[in-house]
Amino acid sequence: MNNNKIPGPRELEKELNEYLAKKYGDHVRLSVPLLFPEHSEVGAEEEIKTDVPPAKINFTMKPEELEAYLNEYVIKQERAKEILATKICTHFNRIRHSDESAPVGNIKNNIIMIGPTGVGKTFLIKLIAQKIGVPFVKGDATKFSETGYVGGDVEDLVRDLVREANGDIERAQYGIIYIDEIDKIASSNNLYGPDVSRTGVQRALLKPMEETEVDLKVPHDIVSQMEAVEQYRKTGKRERRIVNTRNILFIMSGAFNSLERVIGDRLNSKGLGFSAELKSPEREEALLGAVKAEDLMNFGFESEFIGRLPVVAVFESLTMDDLYAILKNPNSAVINSKKRDFMAYGIDIRFEDDALRTIAEMACAEKTGARGLISAGERVLLTFEKKLPSTTIDKLVVTKAMAEHPSRELKSLLSGKGLDTMYQRHQQLIEQEKDDLRECILEKVTSLSAAQQSFLSSESLDIILHTAVVKCRAYQSVLDEAMGIERAVRRFEKKFLGLHGILIQLDEKAVNRLLEKVFTDNERVDILLEGLLKNYEHGLKLLREKTGKNSFVFSREAIESPQQYLSDLIKESYQQGA
Repeated sequence: MNNNKIPGPRELEKELNEYLAKKYGDHVRLSVPLLFPEHSEVGAEEEIKTDVPPAKINFTMKPEELEAYLNEYVIKQERAKEILATKICTHFNRIRHSDESAPVGNIKNNIIMIGPTGVGKTFLIKLIAQKIGVPFVKGDATKFSETGYVGGDVEDLVRDLVREANGDIERAQYGIIYIDEIDKIASSNNLYGPDVSRTGVQRALLKPMEETEVDLKVPHDIVSQMEAVEQYRKTGKRERRIVNTRNILFIMSGAFNSLERVIGDRLNSKGLGFSAELKSPEREEALLGAVKAEDLMNFGFESEFIGRLPVVAVFESLTMDDLYAILKNPNSAVINSKKRDFMAYGIDIRFEDDALRTIAEMACAEKTGARGLISAGERVLLTFEKKLPSTTIDKLVVTKAMAEHPSRELKSLLSGKGLDTMYQRHQQLIEQEKDDLRECILEKVTSLSAAQQSFLSSESLDIILHTAVVKCRAYQSVLDEAMGIERAVRRFEKKFLGLHGILIQLDEKAVNRLLEKVFTDNERVDILLEGLLKNYEHGLKLLREKTGKNSFVFSREAIESPQQYLSDLIKESYQQGA
């Protein structure tokens, strides 16, 4: 290369593989055919822009529907949930109705969330993104501030959206970018804010938050380079792949320590009597609820930055009762996570109410919000999680005594003392959880769709409750899967009619038996239905030829014992013929 000679494909392949071997060992290699596909002609570089709203954007959710969904998972934060559900629904519904004639100067509903650590800010946004079905990525503002220049970092978040969307640029352009610890990039030109100036970071975020174009191909990103090579190999064209951020929703969050003092000074300067010392959490939260744009600017943010975050949601701190309610929630991520940890060893764990309250008290003392529940739970259960997999104990009931004295109670448990009593209590707790969940579902039945309400018979609800509680699954996902199974049954009935000209119908009990087989016996519904097809196609044809009957209703017995059910049908036809 010293004489400016351009290396040939083989030389370049060798040099690249030497570099990759040093960095990744023998796990990554490139080949000449991949890098240099043979094409008779190569087109000029083309720019691909997909910033036009897609023809189909399937989002019709209304604010109250999204808020009801959030209420099932998030304790407290009523005002924050209302704001987020409303503005995020509005954002996506506006996109659905947008067109090229929309006026210039579109204002996005970018959001800034203010509240102490561990109150559910990140959890809420993840829930919303999952429910809506848009790609979601999270970044940390403190990483931006370490570099001193964040343009590349912010653009990397946009590229990550494309990866989350499995390479679908169009879908990525309607994703959510969430940046935490945003208060750490406030400048130091005020009395109360952080002591390091981050105005450069704020300015670097301005264009992406409003509208800019991000090139997917960058020198420092080997994945994007490989994707560009693969695209070139397929098409023989060098294409510039671009993501437009016009419809990407940016959500920022931070604890904003000392912001209440900034607000208090503003209110006091207007003679509103807020000069008293800020001592109680209730007083601080009341002040945060009065936050305005000028307070955030006094805290250390530039006006252009705050101007791009028109929506403010303030989160409340969590009390001990709130932490207990989080643990009692059927969708509690903390409790369900521990249940799955023990399930990995074939151990079913249940919690008594007194134990949950004790864990909540321990977590409250840590003053880290819901995060304290995780560490408190680990302190209580770690010794059991270590020891019980080496024993024959396959059920565990966590009691108050166990939460307070885990080592002592583990020793007693291993001695076999009270094991039978614990197993009996374990079954009682399962039934109690089912009853609690049944009551919860029936209270919220109006928030379910009409199709879901009609599907929930007494028997199907029992199956869903059993599956949700015993297998530690969210009841909504179990309900959705159950309804998917019923739709598969109706498609099967149409298929049978199309193949054989015979109308069959599985009644409610037959469908419920299929649900049991799928959820309890872990069988696949498609295999079960194909089995029915094979079991019944010949016999029903014979019955039609003999009796002229062309429609049949399948009961639970038809699923349970196909051969016996068919035999009974044939016997019945002969008796009628006689």
